[in-house]
Amino acid sequence: MPLRDRLPKYLLGKYQLIMTVTFTALFSIVLMLVNAVFSDNVWFRLEAGKVFILTVIFFALALGIVILSKRLMYLTRNTIDLSYAGYIGWSLGEAILIALLYTFFTVEGESMGLIDLQGEPLETVIISAFVYCAVSLGVPYWLAGQYFALNEKNNTIRMMDMENVVGDQEPSGREEKRITLFDNSGVLKFSVNASNLYYIESDDNYIKVWYSDASGALKMYMLRCRLKTVEESFSGSDLVRCHRKYMVNMTKVQLLTSEKDGYFIDLDIDSVDRIPVSKTYEEKILSIFNSR
Repeated sequence: MPLRDRLPKYLLGKYQLIMTVTFTALFSIVLMLVNAVFSDNVWFRLEAGKVFILTVIFFALALGIVILSKRLMYLTRNTIDLSYAGYIGWSLGEAILIALLYTFFTVEGESMGLIDLQGEPLETVIISAFVYCAVSLGVPYWLAGQYFALNEKNNTIRMMDMENVVGDQEPSGREEKRITLFDNSGVLKFSVNASNLYYIESDDNYIKVWYSDASGALKMYMLRCRLKTVEESFSGSDLVRCHRKYMVNMTKVQLLTSEKDGYFIDLDIDSVDRIPVSKTYEEKILSIFNSR
């Protein structure tokens, strides 16, 4: 996962951000309770009193910072092209703000005689608060991201063996593999025989699936999905990435030509223009083509 890569849009969806904030709040509450019982480095208290009220107010304000931050992230998702590095930086900004808030509460609590720093320097308080906040946010953010990535991969693209599936089609006497496509919400949108699929083209946050229908005519279906998800889902199959914008069904490749601008793929259908092969994928495409 290169840090300069664009952050997947599905991580910035309304549902995903709400669930991330909810999980972070629950994780932070558990961490705060553990620290309140077992740690002497924080002033959180569970028993009734002014420090408990201070603890509740701090947690509410810290959660408010996270909610406002995620709200801003959601509203700017289509105008700011956020990378993984940008997301990490954004999250560290949240941790810094909450650490400063914790420091402010600590200083004010000491001035009111509620908190005893025992001579601990203010710089140490800030650094400790930042580390605590970074863990409180970083761990749930990472876990939520892994969950949504796995969910996206499992729900968006699936390749199924239909030979033993009961349906409305008569058995053909041979193994039929179908490529079934789901949108980002996990809703089934499209299904096609693998033998009828020619190539898949990326179009921003969508993909265009080019296939032949029952009459042999070339058709196109557009689906909200990432080409990278398709690539990961079909790793090791005949569907191969050849360019940042294209994946091709290698069983449909008729000719591979080398020109001064690089390699180009000709499919076994006249109505499709040649598909370029970028330098990144040349070796893999050549290896597959030569092994046929």
